[in-house]
Amino acid sequence: MGSKTLSPLQISPMRPSLSRRRVTSLLEQADIHIGGDRPWDIQVHDERFFRRVLVETSLGLGESYMEGWWDCDRLDEMVCRILRAGLLRQVRSWRDVLAYLQARLLNLQDRRRAFHVGEQHYDIGNDLYQAMLDRRLIYSCGYWKEADTLDAAQEAKLELICRKLDLQPGMRVLDIGCGWAGAARYMAERYGVEVHGVTVSRQQARYARDLCRDLPVTIELKDYREIRGHFDAGFSIGMFEHVGYKNYATYMEVVRRCLPPDGLFVLHTIGGNFTETHGNPWVTRYIFPNSMLPSIRQLGAAFEGRLIVEDWQNFGPDYDRTLMAWYVNFERAWPELRPRYGDRFYRMWRFYLLSFAGAFRARYLQLWQIVLSPQGRPRRYDAPR
Repeated sequence: MGSKTLSPLQISPMRPSLSRRRVTSLLEQADIHIGGDRPWDIQVHDERFFRRVLVETSLGLGESYMEGWWDCDRLDEMVCRILRAGLLRQVRSWRDVLAYLQARLLNLQDRRRAFHVGEQHYDIGNDLYQAMLDRRLIYSCGYWKEADTLDAAQEAKLELICRKLDLQPGMRVLDIGCGWAGAARYMAERYGVEVHGVTVSRQQARYARDLCRDLPVTIELKDYREIRGHFDAGFSIGMFEHVGYKNYATYMEVVRRCLPPDGLFVLHTIGGNFTETHGNPWVTRYIFPNSMLPSIRQLGAAFEGRLIVEDWQNFGPDYDRTLMAWYVNFERAWPELRPRYGDRFYRMWRFYLLSFAGAFRARYLQLWQIVLSPQGRPRRYDAPR
């Protein structure tokens, strides 16, 4: 019999199996098995998962999870293993190229886009954050050095920042990205300072004003570039991730002009091990629009000629523990939250919390507290720990 030519329709079923072999091989480098019985192994429910991950990488991984194509009992540990094995550097997609080009050609964090993250993320519902966070609604890494609960870790973080700023009664303090004003209220009550906070979230601003109505705390709904006035000290907790590399120098100029020559500013931010110009495609689409993480190189360039670095502390592993505490709270509250948010949101939020926990556990992400001053302190600065 002669050879028979196969049509494209007959060939196409082979493609998923080729994709499956490629993904399986990659995951085995991280000791992750398809259909395995360990908590970090993946259970695939839809064969399209394999090709989608190869074509769309991180975006495809997150979206296919949201759509129920696969499951994993310990997403946090799975992501940790993927990052430790360096798998992200082995797979690139056109989505990654597009994200790079957009970030290079556009200022994704300009004034016009400044309020997008407030509308999409922080304004989705205070009930969610009240259920997930600590009692002060501090939405950033806790300091677990001597803490054994989420509330204690967040209070320890706030106290650490206050001590680094050397707060004294009567000082005027700037809070860039004040959130629900948990930090502003803490400082006003404990240290007798006046706090001026700014946020891009309407829900946060409304809540913060009510929370601090009897304290010397002012809350404004505005972009950091619009800040005017003079302050004795300042800080920013978990906001710098929304600034964007094209605006780092502008941000530092705002800090410089608002403080006296020897004033102190604490920058509390997530940082990345590698210099990038854009954020993770899945994170920027579903969680933090137009976000990206700074690198040491980018921050150094922004500081140069503008601010002096007095201290740089890294306690990134504490964010793993913080995120896992948030996840436990979220899971506990989900039966009450479910009617409003729905099952797709549940899978999205679960992927968000656990994948970030895994990234910090792998030391792929860091948490930096950097103490800055326009011209430096006249005497040696010994940072509290």
